[in-house]
Amino acid sequence: MKISKTAAASARRLFGLCHTGGRFDSSKLSAVISRLVEAKPRDYKGILAALQRLTRLELERREVTVESAVEIDDSTRQRVVAGLAKQYGPDLVVEYKVTSNLLGGLRIRVGNDVFDGSVSGRLERLANAF
Repeated sequence: MKISKTAAASARRLFGLCHTGGRFDSSKLSAVISRLVEAKPRDYKGILAALQRLTRLELERREVTVESAVEIDDSTRQRVVAGLAKQYGPDLVVEYKVTSNLLGGLRIRVGNDVFDGSVSGRLERLANAF
């Protein structure tokens, strides 16, 4: 479905209303959607589709994947999450994976941002430099 510019702009404005203190609030989103469905303004289906896309992108920004070569202990996990919470906010969904081909170190993916401190990543960057 192609979304018109006006529907996309309306969705962005409505999505902006769904934030409390700079953080996404799903209860406000529910209220906005219910009012939108009741009122049924012009191109409300396009607005709903754009809202769905914006919500999906916001939730993906909150997903964190921490990969390590070996299982990491709880204190290290807490330090990693605390550091990420300072930068990205406290409402992160963290998933830990053991990936043996990293050889050592960590690879952290937060939404579209990737922090690669793994040995294999360093070796790859070194090989690409030559």
